[in-house]
Amino acid sequence: MNRKQAGCLTPLTTDRRAFLARSGLGFGSLALASLLDSDALRQPRAASSPASVGNPLTAQPPHGEAAAKSVIFLFMTGGPSQVETFDPKPLLGTLHGQPVPESFGQVQTQRVNEKSLLLGSQRTFRRCGESGLVMSDLFPHLSTCADQLSVVRSMQADSIVHSAALYQMNTGRTLMGHPSLGAWLAYGLGSPSENLPAFVVMLDPDGTLVGGPPCWGAGYFPPVYQGTLLRSGQPPILNLKPPAGRTAARQRDVMELLRRLNGINRDRQDAVLSARAATYELAFRMQSHAPEAIDLSRESTKTQAMYGIDRGPTQEFGRRCLLARRLVERGVRFVQLYMGGGPGNLTWDGHGDIEENHLRMAAQSDQPIAGLLQDLKQRGLLDQTLVIWGGEFGRTPMSQGKTGRDHSPFGFSMWLAGGGVQGGRTVGATDDIGLRAVDNPFHVRDLHATILHQLGLDQDLLTVLHNGREERLTDTGGRVIREIL
Repeated sequence: MNRKQAGCLTPLTTDRRAFLARSGLGFGSLALASLLDSDALRQPRAASSPASVGNPLTAQPPHGEAAAKSVIFLFMTGGPSQVETFDPKPLLGTLHGQPVPESFGQVQTQRVNEKSLLLGSQRTFRRCGESGLVMSDLFPHLSTCADQLSVVRSMQADSIVHSAALYQMNTGRTLMGHPSLGAWLAYGLGSPSENLPAFVVMLDPDGTLVGGPPCWGAGYFPPVYQGTLLRSGQPPILNLKPPAGRTAARQRDVMELLRRLNGINRDRQDAVLSARAATYELAFRMQSHAPEAIDLSRESTKTQAMYGIDRGPTQEFGRRCLLARRLVERGVRFVQLYMGGGPGNLTWDGHGDIEENHLRMAAQSDQPIAGLLQDLKQRGLLDQTLVIWGGEFGRTPMSQGKTGRDHSPFGFSMWLAGGGVQGGRTVGATDDIGLRAVDNPFHVRDLHATILHQLGLDQDLLTVLHNGREERLTDTGGRVIREIL
């Protein structure tokens, strides 16, 4: 007997809601409605309807008072050495060439252990600024901004492997597949700008980082929250100009047609379609507004020189730092600059020769970073822009080979500036050879909790229900680093 003979007039295909409404006297649909309502109630106030029909990047209020409106994360890919940058260890020089004393305990990384010989640092450290913040001679330009920096010398992470450590610093977990920090901020706060992305990523021209796209991905969020890649070349954004013969009026007609088509059965529209529609509309608006935002020729010669754009070694990173300032100035919520790309020695990954590696990498980034901080300050933007510097981990005090250092997540340095951070401070400490954090250790989760806090977000309220678990950026929870605020 076929469906017609059975007198069945319902369509052959049906959706879940219709099926539940027709079965079990409708009690299934009542249960589903209750579940959906409870899911909605569990959403954070700052992202009450992140997947709703319309623009999912509409600006949302924070949970509480916000010290910062935007973030620039200067990510030093590869792992800068704490004992060459912000954490001087005189004893390390005294013990140069000797095994690690037994009092420091056992340690095992990828390529060294406690039997490896200690490597003293050749860097000179001095107190800088009125605060007397200590930093090495790798950063002559940044030293002029010492009173804006708060250095955390006791950071800790969980992995000695680049990819896992990159995932943790960017997403809070050592495994890929979770939303990145920028995606969480876009999800929780939306975008102040209707014409530019909420989350922008700029990679090093030498190549992408080991962890790849999951480091700036949206994970289990709708794709609209992932980072928008800007190229290192010119222009930074491809396809900003419509195809030849495509007028602005025709572009608007196409977008209007898409809106009308997406409006059909709007009550049944899913999150992916909504996100895709919002992305198309943002791309259309960017064709009118992004060219001005990325046009560095509008900056004065003096400003470009401040970033080192007029000099070979600093030109490329200086351009990206200046572009970061122009983007946050125009409402971009989160800008991530990766300094160092491609394999090994093209990043801060100084396995072979820590001196050569760090001298080269610092020479390319010192002036642009100092220029960024000075420029933000003179424009009144530093107070509302949180700037972060650091890598996925630090490096061992023991030598790899004769002159290199291996990865170390046990105790390393990062600094923060602006966005409600009180400059000229140093918190936490590693032991006397820079091996482990021993005083006031802070985990990556604590850094993330601090970033959320400065943007007015409560880590316990910024959640999303995924696979039956309330997920959050800080996973099991982080401690706000109040010592620097």
